[in-house]
Amino acid sequence: MYPLYQLLFEDHGLTSTEISTLFIIWSATAFLLEIPSGALADVFSRRKLLMLGPALTGLGYAAWITVPSYAAFALGFILWGAGSALISGTYEAFVYDELAARGATAKYAGLLGKARSASLIANLTATLLAIPLFAAGGYLLVGVLSVISCLAQVVVAASLPEATRVASAEETDPEAAAHSTGGWRGALERYVVMLRAGLQEASTSRVVRRAVGLVALLGGFLAFDEYFPLLARGVGATTTLVPLLIAGTVAAQAIGGALAGPAYRLPAAVFAVGLGATAGLISWGSLSGTAAGFVPIAVGYGVMQLVIVVADARLQDAIEGPARATVTSVSGFFAEVFAVSVYAGFALGAVWVSLPVLVAGLTVPVLITALITPKVLPPPPKKEEV
Repeated sequence: MYPLYQLLFEDHGLTSTEISTLFIIWSATAFLLEIPSGALADVFSRRKLLMLGPALTGLGYAAWITVPSYAAFALGFILWGAGSALISGTYEAFVYDELAARGATAKYAGLLGKARSASLIANLTATLLAIPLFAAGGYLLVGVLSVISCLAQVVVAASLPEATRVASAEETDPEAAAHSTGGWRGALERYVVMLRAGLQEASTSRVVRRAVGLVALLGGFLAFDEYFPLLARGVGATTTLVPLLIAGTVAAQAIGGALAGPAYRLPAAVFAVGLGATAGLISWGSLSGTAAGFVPIAVGYGVMQLVIVVADARLQDAIEGPARATVTSVSGFFAEVFAVSVYAGFALGAVWVSLPVLVAGLTVPVLITALITPKVLPPPPKKEEV
């Protein structure tokens, strides 16, 4: 469904402004639940939350294909936003703690990069499959298989191990601690403690605060790809060709994520230059007015994915307190706030300005972020500290 759902909305009579309002609903749901769900992941089983998240997303897809209307699309985005909030922060903290339990946190950047690349390759495969599937069964078949893919994610999450959390030397298993202080009342108290601890570290630690801000900005820039299918259609691509163009951006992201491990210890200035190049490439591609413009767009998106993985890994290394998922969710919260502002800007700007110009305009904050990256990206830990 990924390369086609914007077209699904448009083909059911929605305008660009209405589609942008759906994106706002999506992000608003995610950022309202982002931090509370992060604290929840610091208290309860992260594995179970990783199961619940895709289940909700699957229900959202089901709403789209059973009752295709603005109301159903909005409901689907609410469910998707809730599912994303449950996974955001939870996933990164889960992986880091599993590595910490094995004394292998130095492998986090490489492992996260490979995992995200693998997911993007699966995304790429699904994107390419959308072409024959749409031709065979239209949006209905594509939607049904999207629901099934969410159910498969639930099964995979259920198979994961879950070690005792060891984000700091003093930390014990939060869920066990909560139950040891009085069942659900203890769990609620533990939740409040974790929420407060995470917010405090995210706001008072200078290194963590800056890293949270950088990760949030970079995450917000992923709002670009919500408009790529419409951009592709705008240059004359047919519905069956759009997935091929989107596939290029996904493939580039997979390559960028895979390179994050080897690039992890490069100086911050290198990543700043990369973000600057990203801004120029995406702007050039969006304004080209041709399908060939997706080549520089893909390259720029791949570079940005590399920087995102590295920034996230350095944030995880900078976190010292027990509320790892909460701190990570703070960055996710502000990423959604930024994404909402992007969608709102597109919704208003579409009245006066063309979509390619709006996409190019979004590269300005990318360029500004490149300028501040050397000051806000945390240095990697010394090898003897890992």
